[in-house]
Amino acid sequence: MSTETTASVSTHILDTSVGRPAGGVAISLSARSGFDGDWVALGGSATDADGRCKDLPALPEGTTHVRLDFETETYFLNEHSSKKQAEAQQDAPRVRDSGAFFPEVAITFAVGPGEHYHVPLLLNPFGYSVYRGS
Repeated sequence: MSTETTASVSTHILDTSVGRPAGGVAISLSARSGFDGDWVALGGSATDADGRCKDLPALPEGTTHVRLDFETETYFLNEHSSKKQAEAQQDAPRVRDSGAFFPEVAITFAVGPGEHYHVPLLLNPFGYSVYRGS
């Protein structure tokens, strides 16, 4: 987790169109030092069956900004094209296509040393929201 000189980041995704975690979403993590610094790709991971990404790379010392890139299109193509997904939606409106309006979601936020930042993504095929969790 965090130390006095670095920040740490975690995330999870809830597919609000079905009220369930979004598993198998690829996530990449980038960081920079300073507002005009260059972005450095640190690596990535994917969400587990509970929608959590537990193994994002550590942030380097001096990181001031972080970017999480979520590959949402592949998730929706795989998950929402199946019959079981339509059944899981019950009374919810049917997804009108097999893709997503937002094929990717990029979230950029500022960080400070010694802090942990949990950034949940609430996702559906036509919108999303994020917040700083705990």
